[in-house]
Amino acid sequence: MSSNDGGSATVLLAFLAGAIAGAAAALLLAPAAGEETREFLGDRVREGRSKAKDIFERAREEFERAVETEPGT
Repeated sequence: MSSNDGGSATVLLAFLAGAIAGAAAALLLAPAAGEETREFLGDRVREGRSKAKDIFERAREEFERAVETEPGT
């Protein structure tokens, strides 16, 4: 791996965190009813949690496959 891999991941993570914070601020400042906004945010959080779980599961399966097929084990 090159030494730039960590820097790229950090930049991507910072970008995503900023995007999430900006979206949350926009929703909280938007002229919608509080209940509507809370429901919308709750839906998005549940979707995000589900997507993160799916990504984690796929990564875990790929890791397990890589370990199983690693030569010399």
